[in-house]
Amino acid sequence: MSDSHLTFCFLSSILALIVITFIFTKRKKPSLNLPPGQMGWPLLGETIGYLKTYQALTLGEFMEKHIARYGTIYKSNLFGEPAIVSTDAGLNRFIMQNEGKLFEASYPKSLGGVLGKWSMLVLVGDMHRDMRNISLNFLSYAKIRTHLVKDVDKHVLHVLSSWKHNSTLSAQGEARRFTFNFMAKHIMSLDPGKLETEQLKTEYVSFMKGIVSLAPVNLPGTAYRKALKSRSTILKFIEAKMEERAKRVQNGDALEEDHDLLNWVLTHTNLSNEQILDLVLSLLFGGHETSSIAIALVIYFLPSCPRAMQQLREEHVEIVTSKKKTGEVELTWDDYKKMEFTHCVLNETLRLGNVVRYIHRKALKDVRYKGYDIPCGWKVLPVISAAHLDPELFDQPNQFNPWRWQGNNSKSDNFMPFGGGSRLCAGSELAKVEMAVFIHHLILNYNWEVLDGDEPFVYPYVDFPKGLPIKVQSYSSIKLPN
Repeated sequence: MSDSHLTFCFLSSILALIVITFIFTKRKKPSLNLPPGQMGWPLLGETIGYLKTYQALTLGEFMEKHIARYGTIYKSNLFGEPAIVSTDAGLNRFIMQNEGKLFEASYPKSLGGVLGKWSMLVLVGDMHRDMRNISLNFLSYAKIRTHLVKDVDKHVLHVLSSWKHNSTLSAQGEARRFTFNFMAKHIMSLDPGKLETEQLKTEYVSFMKGIVSLAPVNLPGTAYRKALKSRSTILKFIEAKMEERAKRVQNGDALEEDHDLLNWVLTHTNLSNEQILDLVLSLLFGGHETSSIAIALVIYFLPSCPRAMQQLREEHVEIVTSKKKTGEVELTWDDYKKMEFTHCVLNETLRLGNVVRYIHRKALKDVRYKGYDIPCGWKVLPVISAAHLDPELFDQPNQFNPWRWQGNNSKSDNFMPFGGGSRLCAGSELAKVEMAVFIHHLILNYNWEVLDGDEPFVYPYVDFPKGLPIKVQSYSSIKLPN
């Protein structure tokens, strides 16, 4: 047999093997049934449209058009990756319940660049669990009950007692002042109003603006560059505090800050300096930004619902009257638990305002849901706000209606303002305490009106373009302590 004939037979065998393998593979792995949708432009995909600014009490034109065209689950290309977008409440719950098994956090690299690689938001697996446990220890249920309610009360009074009759102020700015002061005190024992506290707060404004920058490009003049610069300044400040405490310990000096977070992680954990810095930075950010916008949203919603304001006043007057009989002044955990209608207002504010609009996840395995395939490695974006604004889940969802949360409706599987599963926000209970105590003193002592027609927008973080300017009037004879 000639060499050419042998070569022909060999090539024919190889070709036959390839064909058989191809047929077997096709039979073994049928083509994926991806959700409908479009991938948009090369590289950019549909990211620009997805991040376009819109009114916070809606899903935005981009999302509404996509849902109308493709349904509640659709494919796209977002943040430089192929993605599955879910506005389906059932799929969103499924994703959160399978955290670490079928899905894991997968935030854009630009976010990790600002928050740090050890931030709880971007960490996954065991390290995320360890960092979260530290945060849960700091914000434990028992600690909130015994200490933090009173401290929240004190910090609210510090802010509201400075409000003057008929004065105009930024409600969002005042809410941030309260939540930042509280977190700075409990994380690093920084006192409200002190120069170093105010300087740190100023840096955080730049830091926040760059975290969700539409153009995370490290070029001069960009919000992202400013955020990186602010991050560096903040970390140097925290590091200086750490070094100062280390020297005092070496000298045998007692630390007055025994109960703050920084001292606890320095003495009770084996975290590296870099891990501690990112943890403190993340808690300062997460502990004050979302809570402050939620408080601003309460202040925005209530004037349009006089009936709710009246019912709130009746509830809180009753609490104060009861406390006067016992001679108590400071609010307690028991007082907080009595604020039943207040919690309805909190739930409705979080549902309609949607401080957290969506979260970033990645599929760890091929997943099938309602006949659709979610490929391994694809980005998955559960849109939490979609369920909150769905008329099939909440009657007249665009109306502010706190009474929807009374009775049997007090809980809903479709209500997920703090996420869910193993990544449920560690500070969720503290955030509700902060909102409730702020409402307590606000509703008892002031009337207010929103000026300049300001309203919340999504950038994609929720924000008031003008800072929510309000005019306040002293309301009652129940005076704020000095």
